[in-house]
Amino acid sequence: MPVVQQSQLTDFSTALLCAAGFTPEEAAQTADLLVWANLRGADSHGVLRLPRYIEMVETGVIRTGQQPTVIREFGAICVLDFGKAPGSVAMMHAAGKAGDLAEKFGIGWCGARAMSHAGAIGYFTNRLATQGFVGIAMTASKPLMSYFGAKGEALSTNPLSIAVPRPDGAQPIVLDMSTAAVALGKIMAAREAGQPIPRGWAIDADGAETEDPHAVASILPMAGPKGSGLSLMIEILASVLVGNSIIAPALSGDSTGGFNGLVLAVNPAAFGDVPSFLTSVERLADAIHALEPVSDRDGVKLPGERGFETQRERSAKGIPLAAGTAWNLAKAAGRLGLAVPAFLT
Repeated sequence: MPVVQQSQLTDFSTALLCAAGFTPEEAAQTADLLVWANLRGADSHGVLRLPRYIEMVETGVIRTGQQPTVIREFGAICVLDFGKAPGSVAMMHAAGKAGDLAEKFGIGWCGARAMSHAGAIGYFTNRLATQGFVGIAMTASKPLMSYFGAKGEALSTNPLSIAVPRPDGAQPIVLDMSTAAVALGKIMAAREAGQPIPRGWAIDADGAETEDPHAVASILPMAGPKGSGLSLMIEILASVLVGNSIIAPALSGDSTGGFNGLVLAVNPAAFGDVPSFLTSVERLADAIHALEPVSDRDGVKLPGERGFETQRERSAKGIPLAAGTAWNLAKAAGRLGLAVPAFLT
């Protein structure tokens, strides 16, 4: 398994995206997000996505060089259309706009309409939390997951992330979860690693649970009806509300205008004394840490905490890449006329 330093992987990813048609700014933003996911151990949302992003540019699913269009501004709410721009770029823009609105109104809601795949959305809420906001983000995409009680793909694995700041420069509390039993990227990672998947993750074409990642026809929802219900509501908030529905047109055989996302920024100052809020957050964090762990080998973790620990370790020692991921990246580089770096050979 190759191990590569963060800077090398970021530079290579940026060059690969530029060669595929991303603008330099889009490439740098997207590469930073993908490598951030790898640093935190979320390899399913890391650089293994690069070949697919390249394919999405070639097929027009991603359109580079787009500028957002303001569809609607009303008080603390803004809706922007991104013309199928790279999702990382669209969501970063939406996060910035939501933060600006939260400074003015106490809360900011920015709908990001017609973008592409956004990656690990904890990246955006974490950014907001480090700026002192409570960050909330959701994204909606095409059917990948079954609806509880129904056959086949009906909903997406629509993720939800919430990040909360902590005092004295401590890492934020970051929840980043899929509404599915597992993120699609983990099934992709299992395919590339040549490993089986656990039962309960997905079903095959006959509707039976499968351990073969190559036989997956649909991902299962998290917690049965709870997961499919939450995904449905995210489709309403992120897609239907901004006038760019995805699921209903897809289920009737119509094409859709890209994916959608939303970012909310909440300013704690709108609720009162910020230091008191942060002190209370830390008191809660301390209470969770003080719980008796099931295993003596590891303490009780806050949401996102294990990711930060992995990030520190991989920042120092390097990022491991699955052999399949390294092979696919080398193949993509060769096809685009780039020199294949030594860490991929």
